[in-house]
Amino acid sequence: MKENLKVNILWLLLLLAGYGLISVLVSVGVLNLFYVQILQQIGINIILAVGLNLIVGFSGQFSLGHAGFMAIGAYAAAIIGSKSPTYGAFFGAMLIGALLSGAVALLVGIPTLRLKGDYLAVATLGVSEIIRIFIINGGSLTNGAAGILGIPNFTTWQMVYFFVVITTIATLNFLRSPIGRSTLSVREDEIAAESVGVNTTKIKIIAFVFGAITASIAGSLQAGFIGSVVPKDYTFINSINVLIIVVFGGLGSITGAIVSAIVLGSFEYASPRCC
Repeated sequence: MKENLKVNILWLLLLLAGYGLISVLVSVGVLNLFYVQILQQIGINIILAVGLNLIVGFSGQFSLGHAGFMAIGAYAAAIIGSKSPTYGAFFGAMLIGALLSGAVALLVGIPTLRLKGDYLAVATLGVSEIIRIFIINGGSLTNGAAGILGIPNFTTWQMVYFFVVITTIATLNFLRSPIGRSTLSVREDEIAAESVGVNTTKIKIIAFVFGAITASIAGSLQAGFIGSVVPKDYTFINSINVLIIVVFGGLGSITGAIVSAIVLGSFEYASPRCC
């Protein structure tokens, strides 16, 4: 318990120091609006990467369904936020999206997480595409393939940073809990974990639901950041992009996922376009 508290305090101090540094740089004009927007997108990518790392890196499940859960959160924020442009409605939409994503992940996870390797990847990819097709055929609710425009820009860099902190601390505490240790045992040797009484399917589902909720939160934040949602923004390519961040930072490393999102995001968004 004391060790967990020390780690939490250390991470919290580091994240608070980062917040303070960004605040100073923004206030003195070193970071203008362009760079602040880059920071917001990088923060959203950190949330996505940390959540997917729990599924792929820590529980050892090859999932390609992250874009689908991100779409659920984004459309929840878009539908409710565009009709009721208040912060209360936006946070309510974020909560609804997270709960809906968690429920979908639970229903999908029960049959699919019994699969392994490429079969699981294909199954989760299929689920993500089903969600996207459902959105395209959602009629007036989702505005079909045209998407929803004119979403109020609720998302600020402070809000994104807050959810980065919450996601990071929550994931670290999850991994140090009994369920988290069981998750690691499933990754190392699923058969051995089952032999000592670990319900491996249950553990994998919990990690999958956790990751889906974080993806939904990131989707809501991105909808409030960009101001629009379109189904083509949530194809399997988006899941691959998040997976690249996770792999580049090292599977099973929270610090690696954060650093990777920052480095790759800086190259992608801050480097000048040649065409």
